[in-house]
This record gives sequence, structure tokens and C-alpha cells, in this order.
Amino acid sequence: MKKFFQKNYKLIIILSLALTVFLSILNAKNDSLIYDEDAHIPAGYSYLTRFDMRLNPEHPPLLKDLAAIPLLFMKLDFNVPQEIWEGDPNTVQWQSGSYFLYSSTNNPDKIIFWSRLPIILIFVLLALFIFKWTWEISSLGAALLAFILFTYDPNILGHNHYVTTDLGIAASTTFVFYYFVKFLKDPIWKNVYWLAGFLALVQLTKFSSVLIFPVFGLILIGYSFVKLARHPQDNTLKFKIKNFGEYLGKFIAAFVISLIVVWIAYFLSTFNMPKEKLPEIANYYFSKNNLQSIYSKKVLFALNDSSFFRPMAVYLFGIMRVFQRVTGGNTTYFMEQVNKIGFYSYFPIVFLIKMTIPTLIFIFSAIGIALYGFFHRFRKIAGVTKINIFSRFTNFIRTHVLESLILLFISIYLASSISGRLNIGIRHLFPIFPFIFILLSKTIFSFIKKLHTPKQVKLAHSIIIALCVILILNTLSTYPNYVSYFNAFAGGPKNGYRFVVDSNADWGQDLKRLKNWIQEYNHCAMTKSPDACVSYKYPIEEGKPIQKIRVDYFGGGYNTHQEDLRYYLGNLCEIWHGDTRPIVPGWYAISTEYLQNSIYDLTEPSIKSYRWIKEKNIKPYYQVGTSILIYKINPEDIPN
Repeated sequence: MKKFFQKNYKLIIILSLALTVFLSILNAKNDSLIYDEDAHIPAGYSYLTRFDMRLNPEHPPLLKDLAAIPLLFMKLDFNVPQEIWEGDPNTVQWQSGSYFLYSSTNNPDKIIFWSRLPIILIFVLLALFIFKWTWEISSLGAALLAFILFTYDPNILGHNHYVTTDLGIAASTTFVFYYFVKFLKDPIWKNVYWLAGFLALVQLTKFSSVLIFPVFGLILIGYSFVKLARHPQDNTLKFKIKNFGEYLGKFIAAFVISLIVVWIAYFLSTFNMPKEKLPEIANYYFSKNNLQSIYSKKVLFALNDSSFFRPMAVYLFGIMRVFQRVTGGNTTYFMEQVNKIGFYSYFPIVFLIKMTIPTLIFIFSAIGIALYGFFHRFRKIAGVTKINIFSRFTNFIRTHVLESLILLFISIYLASSISGRLNIGIRHLFPIFPFIFILLSKTIFSFIKKLHTPKQVKLAHSIIIALCVILILNTLSTYPNYVSYFNAFAGGPKNGYRFVVDSNADWGQDLKRLKNWIQEYNHCAMTKSPDACVSYKYPIEEGKPIQKIRVDYFGGGYNTHQEDLRYYLGNLCEIWHGDTRPIVPGWYAISTEYLQNSIYDLTEPSIKSYRWIKEKNIKPYYQVGTSILIYKINPEDIPN
């Protein structure tokens, strides 16, 4: 078995990537524009063509620029009307996106598809990098396991073809950690420059990457004082302080170099942006009269006054906006509750119901192995002094630099996510996914090496292979519903919206499928034998096609006119909301995001909600994809 994988691992990698990339390209073609892309796609195009960063400045430019590169080879209309281009800082990004995609002469499906392909390329690079890094620190078997766990993870496949920052920050965080470890082990200037380049990369990917700096700072301090000198007699406090000084100085040098790269990137994206635009944006977003807003604007305005520092002012605005959003929260539906202050149990439960069962088995097995090793190693030190315990602990850090770094990062990131208020999707945990897969694979295969008999080793390998096969088959059978993937504990992709929505289940990905469903239904309704025409069980009234459907669709960003709905559905569509009255008999298509929030947001009165659907126990007629529920409302269903 070992020889088989040694001989065929390249073929396994090629076939796995070919299959998952093929599925990703299909989803890139068939998924409709998701919520955030309405802002991200036109923003990237504007950076590369107008050198003006007024659109979506709350995210760095790199990933949006990459997504826009294929669009430069098309003849596109980006003549956004002046009243839109000069509109308020929030609305301008959504209305510019709607114009660029649906109100101009452009082909929106072509733009959306081609802008998604660079994100799929990042997925491929990250998968290969996970394999490379795991093999370097462990074995071929561990590398293949980490690679399979990442490549066939349905949550990753659900987001690896969207123009968002989530997969990009997972990749750049993984890359920068790799080179930070190299820097720790050998702080030569070559490694300083590599670290500087990837520090710049991670800062240009997503502003939440600032979290890595306190992690790196703690590791620098800790490792400097536990690292042993080449000669035992040099292990003095003076040596350790000198060691720390060298690390700190070179890390600061790497950080300064990274800021120069960030400045260049922002200069290229903003040199045509009017000086008065950033103060306008800052005044809009930091409008509250609190200390955070007051001092944020003072710093931004001071930097903006200098043409040299203006690019960094735009960069700092993005960082400040992240902290504002985290403290401000986001309205969240979670297990029949809705609030804006967040739920401490949100991410732990979402993780448990959205990860595949084979992956959970691997995770808990690795945790069990690690705990067993920990207690086995320390069970005999009950009578020793604290100095010996400390010595053992420092020796662990010294000899397990990577494990210590990964565990610290995962712990800090999870604590930050759980205590934060942005409960809008498992995608916010993507930065720790590669580290979880790498660490658990290394742990499991290190354990296998210690098994006593060939029979035990063979059994362990067989279990790993069986779980990987189950994972792959489970993922393939879930296609195309990867965004809304939920494991069997939550009832699968069709039922996960009962627990959580937003980007966990409904991000606007099924609008094209709604169009196809209406066409299929109407075709069946106009045939002589409608029952033989359709693949679903619900009855179709012969000769009565859908002529009007009221749609409450979570997509298109803050696009109040819903040009995407009109583009795909035309006159069949009537825009609807939970508070629209009067309710009339007919067809309704309601996004699960809006349905669940409307039903369970008790701050809204029943007369302005969909609570009547729950109270009258009205069942969906059909479920389009997983995120749009079709209701056929009869006169007797309408509340009094």
C-alpha cells in the first residue's frame, strides 16, 4: 500500500485537482452573482482602469485586481453615470456594480464567470502548497491526507470560485506562516526578504490579517528565550536578549519592507482618486460621535493631506473599518434566534454541522492522540519541581516550533472569532482550515509510526483510506450545493438553513436555478402530460404556467432595484419583501436568508413579517437549489 502511494501520488494529485477544478468551473458558470460580488467585481475593474479606490475600500485591492485581470481583455462598458459615481460612499459600490453588470451593454454572465477563474487558481496553488508543506514536516501519507481533506472539503469548494477575500486570506496566511517559520529557524536576510514579501501579500488580501501580528509577536518573544545556542556555555540571559534583539530587528525590517510594498500597491490603485473622496468616505462610515470615530478621522485626515501618505490613509481606513464592523456586529439568524450582538456558540456549532463527518472523525482522533501523548509525557512529573515542568514546556516549544505556532494561531483566531460579532459564515474560519488539516495529518501519521506491529499499521492506513473515500464520495454526491453544505447531523444541504443562513446556506447563488425551474415548470404546464414531464413530485396544473412570481431574493448586494432579478426573470418577477402588504394568492420565491430572519426577528411586528407562513404551517411547494423556497399561496393561506 505504501509503495502504491509512493508510485502514484502525482497521479492522485492531478486527478483530484482536475476533478475539483472541473466542478468549481461548473459552479462558477452556474451559480448566480452572490451578495458580495456585486461590489467586488466592479471595484477591481475600477482599480485597474480608473486607478480610483472609492469602490469597496473596506477590503484591500489585491484579490479584486486579480479577478479583474481577465476582464481587461474584454471590451466592457464602465461608463457609470456621474450621479452614481459621485453618490454616497456605501451605495456607489452596489449601484456601480448593478450598472456594470446589468444596466450596460455588458454580458453579466461572461463577466462573472471570467472574474471567478483567478480565485479557482488560488485554490489550486493552496492545495499544492498544503501538500508540499505537510510532506516537508511529516511524510508522504500525511501530505496526501492533508491535501485530500482540503481539496474535497465542500465548504472550500463552495467558496473557491467566488470573488471574495475568504479563500485568498486562507492562502496568504498559510504562505506567510511557512516563511515565518523559516525565518525563526534561520533568521538570515534571505528569509527576511521572503517574509517581507508574504507579509505584504497577506496585508493586501484582507484586513483581518492584522491578527497575525500579535501571534508573531508572542512567538518571537517566546522562541527567542527558549532557543538554545550552538554552544551550551552561551545559554545565558545576555545571549537570549541578544537573540531577541536580532529577531525583533529583522522582523521590524521585514514589516517595513512589507509596508513599502503595500504603499506601492495602494498608490497604483488610488493615484487618480480625488483628495476629498477619502474624507467623504470616512465621514460617512465614522459618523458616530464616539472616541473611535473621532480619532480615526483625525488620523485619516492628517495622512490624507499629504500626497505621499495618502495611499496609506486609504489602507488604514480599511483596518479601522474592520474593527468598527467587529464591534458593531451584524444581524444574524442562528437556531431560531436573531440578534446583532452575536452568539458565543455560533462558530463551534456551525463548525460541527458544516464539516464533513470523516473530517470530524480525523479532527477528534488527532485531538485524542495529542491529549494522550500530553498526559503520557507528563504523568510521571507529579513530584518534580516547577522548574522541571517549565523546562519540559520550553523544550516542547523549542523542538515543536511549527506545532506551537499553529496551535497558538488557531487558539487566538478561534477566540477572536467566537468573541467577535461577525457571525455570518464558516468562511470566516477558512484561515485556520489549512493549519487544522496539516496539523491533524502530521499528528495521525506520527502516531502510526509508533504502532508496534505491521498489522496495526495496515489497519490504521485502511481506516484512513476508507474515511477519505467516504469524504470524496460524499463531496461528489453533494454537487452543486457546496455553499449550503451541511452534514447529516444538520439534515444535509437542503435542511441546514433551519440552523443558520447567510453565507452558510444562502448567498444568492441560486437565481439562475430559479429561472431554470420556472422555465421547466411552465414547459411542463403547457404539455399534454405534465406528470411525465417533471422530475419532482409536486402536481402541475395543466395549461396554467407561472405568469407572475413574487420574489424576495437575497442577492445583488444593496441593489434596491434588483436589476439581476429583472435580467433573469423579466416580467415574470415582482419584487417582494416580508413587510410588503397586502398578501395576495399566487407564487412566491423567498430566499431562506430573508425567510428565517423575518420569522424569528421579534423586534419586527408580525404584520411586517413572514411569521404567517410559520403560524399557518405552510409548506414549501419546491426548493430551488437549496436557498430559494417556492410557495404556492392559496386564498385560505392568507392571514386575516
